[in-house]
Amino acid sequence: MIETVNFLDRKFRPRLPAYLKQSVPNGRAFSNVMDSIREFKLNTVCEEAKCPNRTHCYSRGTLTFQILGSVCTRACGFCAETFGKPETGFDATEAGRVVEAARRLNLKHVVITSPARDDMDDDGAGAFAAVVERFRAELPLVTVEILTPDFRDRQECLDVVFASRPHVFNHNIETVRRLTPKVRNKAAYDRTLSVLKKAQQAGLVAKSGIMVGHGEEHDELLETFRDLAAAGVRLVTIGQYLSPSPRHLPVVRFYSPEEFDGLRREALQYGFLDVAAGPLVRSSYHADESIKNL
Repeated sequence: MIETVNFLDRKFRPRLPAYLKQSVPNGRAFSNVMDSIREFKLNTVCEEAKCPNRTHCYSRGTLTFQILGSVCTRACGFCAETFGKPETGFDATEAGRVVEAARRLNLKHVVITSPARDDMDDDGAGAFAAVVERFRAELPLVTVEILTPDFRDRQECLDVVFASRPHVFNHNIETVRRLTPKVRNKAAYDRTLSVLKKAQQAGLVAKSGIMVGHGEEHDELLETFRDLAAAGVRLVTIGQYLSPSPRHLPVVRFYSPEEFDGLRREALQYGFLDVAAGPLVRSSYHADESIKNL
């Protein structure tokens, strides 16, 4: 039976379906990731955004590095990142520490993200470029995926990032057009499409992700798939939205694993090279496997 929850009361916390619950793993790989995060004084979006997969990914020896601190200048209704005025700016040592952690963990594919940094002159573009360039110089066999904010679609910022030549440029559309104003603070549906299209036109592999469960209609999801394909996106992730806390947007609907299988099949019809879909899929979920389809 498909478990569907429709509600408006933010205080109501629906019971998670069994397929959304995970055991807590451990082991050497898990310990190595945790030790590296502490030793190199790094942030991960896995922790900052309270990703439900973080222990699973750590046990695989993988993680998503978060540069530019742990405070975001946007307060999106779905996201657990701390909102406020960041106290840190560009740290010239951070790129080196990320590379050293990746070297220690013997990573073959890395994902680097950041909170939105609208407070910075370049919206954080230079920090992304610095990390990518450091990997190219020191670990050239490692493929680099960046998961970026929209840089407010400022061409001068995008040019800095594009020039560093990441292997994958990932920027999430997050939800359908109608729900964007409610779900994404200071973001715009068409602006996201513009950023992704520019990445593709710059010769990069464009990737994007969407969360379901905000109250979108099926036709709206198909429209989003069409729009992403038209923008040149090649890789897509589809996952279940899970409310991080009672103060965040509530879950309107839980999709079953079978429904995710159906969405994957439908999305593939729009010509994407790979579509990862499932209740616990997130933007960088098994990203090292997705890139093999390029």
